[in-house]
Amino acid sequence: MIDHGKKNILGIGVSAVDYDGAVDAIVAAAREGRSYKAAALAVHGVMTGVLDREHRWRLNGFDLIAPDGQPVRWAMNLMHACGLRDRVYGPNLMLEVCARAAREGLPVYLYGSRSEVLEPLEENLKRQFPDITIAGSRPSLFRRSTEAEKHEIAREIEATGARIVFVGLGCPRQEVWVHEYADMLTCPSIAVGAAFDFHAGLLKQAPDWMQERGLEWLFRLTQEPRRLWRRYLCLNPLYVALFVAQMIRPALFGDTGTKPKDSENFA
Repeated sequence: MIDHGKKNILGIGVSAVDYDGAVDAIVAAAREGRSYKAAALAVHGVMTGVLDREHRWRLNGFDLIAPDGQPVRWAMNLMHACGLRDRVYGPNLMLEVCARAAREGLPVYLYGSRSEVLEPLEENLKRQFPDITIAGSRPSLFRRSTEAEKHEIAREIEATGARIVFVGLGCPRQEVWVHEYADMLTCPSIAVGAAFDFHAGLLKQAPDWMQERGLEWLFRLTQEPRRLWRRYLCLNPLYVALFVAQMIRPALFGDTGTKPKDSENFA
């Protein structure tokens, strides 16, 4: 198990963990019934914090930011000598946590996406983990929630007895959600990106050889070019340029962000 704490990547505190370290931390919080903010960030997720000081502040308040993308893992190893042999890929992290939750009798809750995704997702998880308890699920409202709706959603999740909440709203909305709801939930919340669509069988994952070489972005770009072209073709080169700048002058990236003035209340 590896857990060397957080390391600065472009001003974001990314956790130097492997799968075992991440799962152990999440499950420990679930057993103890305490709030725990977790996410798995690839380049795009890191860059949302780099380009938005308020969101950077949110991310730096997370208990766990797993290095989802290979370029993030490479940066951790190059700059901080973390010795990470693999990334902690959000969809795989979700499955690892589900496996432990099933073994330890920890009910899970699925929040986000659409009903037509949640239904096959639940079926597939139950097929893969027969002992898992899915306490409930709720699709996204696809708009900002009111303060009253926010409290209603939190009460609903708590009432199910869920001990772990998986959040699939897309980046950065899902990280905002985890931040906003943390004080109202007595269990870990994990932002897992496209994991819902992947595990529902509605979106293809990149072949292993592309994932291992940091080319998952290229595969996803070919799948959804209109939606993703700006994310990858603009942010990826900027990430590389900024990382080189951090290697040369680390002090340039000491700003941990600014506390948001207003609640976002994403749902």
